[in-house]
Amino acid sequence: MSKPLFHLRRAGSPRSLPIAWIACVLALCWAPAAMPAKIYRWTDASGIAHYGDRPPDKRQQVRDVRTIPVRAEPAAVARLRIETSNGRTLAWADNLIDGPIEVMLDADGDTSITGAPALPARATVAANASAVVSVLSAVGTGSNHSVALRLQTVPGDPNARPRDVLYQLPLRQSEQRIDQGYGGSFSHNDEQNYYAVDFVAPIGTPVLAARDGIVMEIESDFDKAGLNLEKFGGRANFVRILHDDGTMALYAHLQENGVVVRVGQHVRAGQQIGSSGNTGFTTGPHLHFVVQVNRGMRLESIPFRMSGPQGKLAFGSSR
Repeated sequence: MSKPLFHLRRAGSPRSLPIAWIACVLALCWAPAAMPAKIYRWTDASGIAHYGDRPPDKRQQVRDVRTIPVRAEPAAVARLRIETSNGRTLAWADNLIDGPIEVMLDADGDTSITGAPALPARATVAANASAVVSVLSAVGTGSNHSVALRLQTVPGDPNARPRDVLYQLPLRQSEQRIDQGYGGSFSHNDEQNYYAVDFVAPIGTPVLAARDGIVMEIESDFDKAGLNLEKFGGRANFVRILHDDGTMALYAHLQENGVVVRVGQHVRAGQQIGSSGNTGFTTGPHLHFVVQVNRGMRLESIPFRMSGPQGKLAFGSSR
């Protein structure tokens, strides 16, 4: 059973900037770079030690290759940049994933700064693209206090129009057992997960795409699970797949290093995308499957139909 925290994901913590940035700041990266889950150390032919987040090329003459574990952090979805151009201060949102996102920029109610459009300002940003969210201006002169800006993000296009589609089973195993269905009281009680289904699956069970789509986001570096929501809620390995009607399927709690597709890849229904696991906020090994849509800075789950060996599956509430 599960409740992965795929809620509004900030592209970084609010940061304070002096009002003077309006005239001088060239760029600001709002999202910290994601920390790799492993660092590799090796020695080259000259005896010099090297470090990297990927293993050395097999064609190189290296020795003593070692893996150094590092605590993984969730990857950023977007980055906020502040740039000056032709006397204007532009707040840009850079989309870092292979699917559309919606963003909202605000200044925590600070009235010493205005925007056009006015803050809080929203924008939809295409996959791997950038968009100006607002043109910023300081109110008054001589002010030198700090302003906190914050960028919130939600995956998906708010103009998505879901179609009635029959999904395939997302697991390759002979027996399908559901541990928690629609509205399950343990963790399927918020709008993002209400229509989620938890399939019991031993660790390593092949996870299959239930519908054609494009891989828009993945996490695969987490290796722990538990019932501490604050500690494990945002640390489930997952694959998010974008469908042609704007809906998104989330396959969560995958095995560490168990994702076998890449971001931006087109996948077909029935194609393996990973292996089931036990990562994040969970009581045990299973696959958390849910179809979601952006309803305007709000991620909602929606009911879906799925076929099984004996026909259509029923996902009534459980627990």
